[in-house]
Amino acid sequence: MSKSEANLKEAFAGESQANRKYLAFARQADKEGLKQVAKLFRATAEAETVHALTHLQALKAVGATAENLKAAIAGETFEFTKMYPAMIEEAEAEGEKQALRSFRYANEVEKIHAKLYGKALANPAGLKETEYYICPVCGYTCEDHAPDKCPVCQAAGKMFYSVG
Repeated sequence: MSKSEANLKEAFAGESQANRKYLAFARQADKEGLKQVAKLFRATAEAETVHALTHLQALKAVGATAENLKAAIAGETFEFTKMYPAMIEEAEAEGEKQALRSFRYANEVEKIHAKLYGKALANPAGLKETEYYICPVCGYTCEDHAPDKCPVCQAAGKMFYSVG
């Protein structure tokens, strides 16, 4: 791997993390009633997305949809088979309850994401039009409607929000 390729990967990761962090900062500013600061954080987060996507394009890391679905399945599968189990084990050993909860929730939800991507890969053009519902506590993702209660974290279904 060239130094430029390594730098693009590092820059992509950094810009992606900045985007998510600034969105979290915007939520906090909203909670504090600081609407303009929240708006600034959201605008900057969007700019970081532009940077990240430009780096990804330079890496030639976006292919045809079938290739992208396969890459997404591989990534999600890695997370729930290797990454999160190791993190869960370490958090248990350290008694880090908040980290443990966060890792366990993500681990369970990544399995669901891989299944949803697998379903899309099996028939991308024939995938029925639907809304996806997300649990704001654990990220559980489902189709068509929110459950009465999240099967991963037990959050009330009325808390779910739709993406579609």
